Amino acid sequence: MEQENTLYPYEPEFSFKKLLKKRLDDISYILQFKKALALVVIAGAIAGGFIAWYKRPTYTARLTFVVDDSKSSGGASGLSALAGQFGFNLDGLGGASGVLAGDNVEELVKSHKLMKATLLTPYDSTQTLADKYAAVYKLNKKWLEYSPDGKIIRFPANGHNTRLQDSLLHEMVTLILNGEFGITKTDKKLGFFEVNTTMKDEKLAQLFCIRMIKQSTDFFITTKTKRLRNNVERLQQRADSIGRRLNQKTYSASAANQDILDINPAYTNPNANIEVKERDKTVLSSIYSETVKNLEASKTMLAQETPTVQIVDEPELPLTKNKLKYLVTIPTGIFLSVLLFGFYVLIVRKNNAN
Repeated sequence: MEQENTLYPYEPEFSFKKLLKKRLDDISYILQFKKALALVVIAGAIAGGFIAWYKRPTYTARLTFVVDDSKSSGGASGLSALAGQFGFNLDGLGGASGVLAGDNVEELVKSHKLMKATLLTPYDSTQTLADKYAAVYKLNKKWLEYSPDGKIIRFPANGHNTRLQDSLLHEMVTLILNGEFGITKTDKKLGFFEVNTTMKDEKLAQLFCIRMIKQSTDFFITTKTKRLRNNVERLQQRADSIGRRLNQKTYSASAANQDILDINPAYTNPNANIEVKERDKTVLSSIYSETVKNLEASKTMLAQETPTVQIVDEPELPLTKNKLKYLVTIPTGIFLSVLLFGFYVLIVRKNNAN
């Protein structure tokens, strides 16, 4: 039995008091190295201060907008709001429908296509947002190895991009989506959205935020009303065409009535010709009236179905400045340096003991 206890000893009972005493002994041992510890504290403070000085500040542009869709009103929205209080989402039942309904607006705003179009808008008279972004983040120098002529790659506005330019634009969009751009819905039961853009250049952040929403809302409204807008344009063209024909028939019938005054009443052909022209005029007039009626009805429906995207708050200069503070970085640098020094000292002591 004594041999078994030697081979398989019992685990000592855990004691919080003993654990605390060991940690205090470790701290006492580390404090013996006062000179080295002082140097470590100074080095950590210098490192924290240098990081705060060297780190370039960023600027955050915030924009709030609301989407008012006529289809989302009425009983369906009331039912959806009631269900939302219990954690259910009934946006797909009645109300706004389609790929651009509800929370899909958030995915639309983060579309790569729309972001590329935004980056190709002018920053000033000499460069686009993409050119400025590449310069601010020093990507233009990094991409020199891909340049066919050894010059900085530019991204002209409203131009046809090459395969290389498309690839680099895609890289910029990926960087922007990884922490520099975001959209959130402030309230699930309301149509308010908040967009945040954080970049190293103040004007770049402001312009990108505003123009990104402009691109998205234009695309949203155009897509939402495309079918009805096409119907209105078709009816408008038909009404204009029939109107021109009706004017021609009116002038023709009036001329025929004028000519019959000078013709012998014994001849019947002129009378028949006038009747035919009057009949054509009457038929065209009826068709024109129905077409105009349908056109006005379509215009009314288009106005009702067109969603309204209203900007509530726009980013105004100066933007919110995000900069590391010395009161945060210096204590953090000291804490991390002392922690690493303590681990090093304890590891060395353990190795020496073994």
